[in-house]
Amino acid sequence: MSKNTLAYMPGFGNDFETEALPGALPQGMNSPQKCNYGLYGEQLSGTPFTAPSHQNERTWCYRIRPSVKHTGRFRRTHLPYWKSAPHVVEDVTSLGQYRWDPVPHTDAPLTWLTGMRTMTTAGDVNTQVGMASHIYLVTESMKDAYFYSADSEMLVVPQEGRLRFCTELGVIEVEPQEIAIIPRGLVYRVEVIEGPCRGFVCENYGMKFELPGRGPIGANCMANRRDFKTPVAHFEDHEAPSTVTVKWCGQFHETHIGHSPLDVVAWHGNYAPCKYDLRTYCPVGAVLFDHPDPSIFTVLTAPSGVEGTANIDFVLFRDRWMVAEDTFRPPWYHKNIMSELMGNIFGIYDAKPKGFIPGGMSLHNMMLPHGPDGPAFEGASNADLKPEKLENTMSFMFETRFPQHLTRFAADEAPLQDDYIDCWDGLDKKFDGTPGLK
Repeated sequence: MSKNTLAYMPGFGNDFETEALPGALPQGMNSPQKCNYGLYGEQLSGTPFTAPSHQNERTWCYRIRPSVKHTGRFRRTHLPYWKSAPHVVEDVTSLGQYRWDPVPHTDAPLTWLTGMRTMTTAGDVNTQVGMASHIYLVTESMKDAYFYSADSEMLVVPQEGRLRFCTELGVIEVEPQEIAIIPRGLVYRVEVIEGPCRGFVCENYGMKFELPGRGPIGANCMANRRDFKTPVAHFEDHEAPSTVTVKWCGQFHETHIGHSPLDVVAWHGNYAPCKYDLRTYCPVGAVLFDHPDPSIFTVLTAPSGVEGTANIDFVLFRDRWMVAEDTFRPPWYHKNIMSELMGNIFGIYDAKPKGFIPGGMSLHNMMLPHGPDGPAFEGASNADLKPEKLENTMSFMFETRFPQHLTRFAADEAPLQDDYIDCWDGLDKKFDGTPGLK
């Protein structure tokens, strides 16, 4: 299967319909007494049945076998590097400003499951609030092996290499500067197209990601619905011994079946995977003075029960023009009720021109001060404020209302920069009691 043969349907949250065989999709009803081709009708619900209609998400699937045939007896299995909240390591201090170099590749054969490395956890997977952040290192495809998470929606942010997600509802391929969203409960297999692969994952335990309200910005800019792409139906009629691994309440279980579970021949609904090209994100910024809040760069948000306070925000810092007059243009210094985990996809981040390299991550936990390092402050304070285009840059942030706790891997095995805190040493006292002159 090549990239050129894949087909996608545009739109975010749309009600789609697609069939891989003509006439496989019933018309005018969901559950006919007999489906065409001897298929089974089955619904996959992403929200409670009684959720308000504008929030209700479900997909009707017409498949070769019902999904009860895709599991058998389960047995516990162990993925030692994949952790879920609550996960607090007693002798690891999560209070601090942290930054990591890229987690290096290894010679070990690693799949999507064995190559997942949890960096932080937040909230509680059992009560379905919060998140976990991961780095993935993948060198080989899953072979007759499949996975789904009953715990979480997965936001995948590639940084190196290309991956193919073969899901029950179709096939998605992603590369750096794209993202993929895999819904909770959806079965899939991950294949390496071009490796080795490395990237970031936000595992969302809470309400699904949605587009943020634009408010006075209006109907356009930021992430536009038409730029999200959902795959068309694609099925496998494949008889072979297979393993299905399920993540449930932070534990991993596997079951063995005799066929591929990716057997949905047709489907319709609005609960489906999708991909998005981050290069289509249209940033909005100040055109006269001051630096807007970074929330202006939100691509997706997963709401909480508190209005305006997200379970997770996914925020993008991409190339853009800087034109504000008489303004300190980089992000200002601040402390935040939210916890911010950043990752660098490529290039240079304007607030940290040194040390924050592609593939690296940083964590500024709730109510811990952070901001530009010494060189960034001096450069921005003394710059000739002509229009300037930030180029060769793409970083992102997973921001949550919960404190993010470091895993043992993040504290002891990942390449932590012990001297990160020193990046602010050059911020000297400049106060002399006299008025400043411009």
